[in-house]
Amino acid sequence: MSRGRVRTGLEELLARPGPLRGHKVGLVANPASVTPDLVHASLALRAARGLRLASLFGPEHGLWAGVQDLVEVESGRDPATGLPVHSLYGSTRTPTRAMLEGLDAVVVDLQDVGSRYYTFIYTMLNVMLACAEHGVRLLVLDRPNPLGGATVEGNVLEPAYRSFVGMHPLAARHGMTIGELALLFRAELGLEADLHVVRMRGWRREMAFEDTGLPWVPTSPNMPSVDTAYVYPGGCLIEGTNLSEGRGTTRPFEFVGAPWLDPWGLARAMNREGLPGVRFRPTYFTPTFQKHAGRLCGGLQVHVTDRRRFQPFLSYVLLLSHARRQDPGRFAWRDPPYEYELVKRPIDILYGSDRLRATLEAGGPPRRLARGWKPEVLRFRRRRAPYLLY
Repeated sequence: MSRGRVRTGLEELLARPGPLRGHKVGLVANPASVTPDLVHASLALRAARGLRLASLFGPEHGLWAGVQDLVEVESGRDPATGLPVHSLYGSTRTPTRAMLEGLDAVVVDLQDVGSRYYTFIYTMLNVMLACAEHGVRLLVLDRPNPLGGATVEGNVLEPAYRSFVGMHPLAARHGMTIGELALLFRAELGLEADLHVVRMRGWRREMAFEDTGLPWVPTSPNMPSVDTAYVYPGGCLIEGTNLSEGRGTTRPFEFVGAPWLDPWGLARAMNREGLPGVRFRPTYFTPTFQKHAGRLCGGLQVHVTDRRRFQPFLSYVLLLSHARRQDPGRFAWRDPPYEYELVKRPIDILYGSDRLRATLEAGGPPRRLARGWKPEVLRFRRRRAPYLLY
């Protein structure tokens, strides 16, 4: 291991398990919930002295992330530990009284990816709500934001567009760790939760994930690398359209396209935007599932050349604008249902308002939207400041 490696909240808890001594514990985890030597948190906590790991909880995609997005996961029994696994992405997204029965504490150890839409942070919020209601202690084990914690980008979700891809008014790229978000949620929602955030040691806000010395484990089936996480704050908007976000390819969210798009025309239009830290390459790809599965799609690969300067949210908003302008007759917004929302359009709950859709449908310049993000980002920075731990 490298000198100066970041120590995660899981490591800190394992070194000093006092807060859980004598406790019967539940664990919310997925495959990325590992120690630096890749031991899963469930196995590490089961072997820890002084506590009893009694049950497991799985977020979207399941405890071992074997299920694709938007597919509900059944509860069952974990093959590695033999413990019961309660699904929090199925018949319920919030732990029930029965699931928490007999537990003294719940531990949340989930690797977030730094984008407002990622449902793990709302699984954590739902666990917070349940623990507050039923008087169960909650420990959140902090992990790095893989995008760092210095940059904030995009609009802030409007309350009328709350959903499971946006349960709280956060900026699209929020620049917070999951532990910091837990503190913000508790304060802004007035939760009387017995919350303890186990801080990391050695993490700094300007760190890229590669600087942490920690291994990257895919957090979900289409988040294979840190490269994916860097484009995701904008790339997830593609889910709200009939364009493919490259699911089932080796570069999900970096590949964007559709069978009718002209790759060269789209690449020329995007490169003329002069966006910092990124270039757009014309390409063809074949998604293996979901939108346009098995069909050849023309489109782009998004090549990030400078992560510090790259603005993913603006980049993909402009990409949507140019893709729609190229063929407005075949471009379409995705219809609900989507992530348990049955009425509002997916693009609206992803963007956090209907302004993006309305602007593009009216032929308005998307950069006008971007000018409105700046005051929202400033206000969000002031809101988040009291909860920053690093």
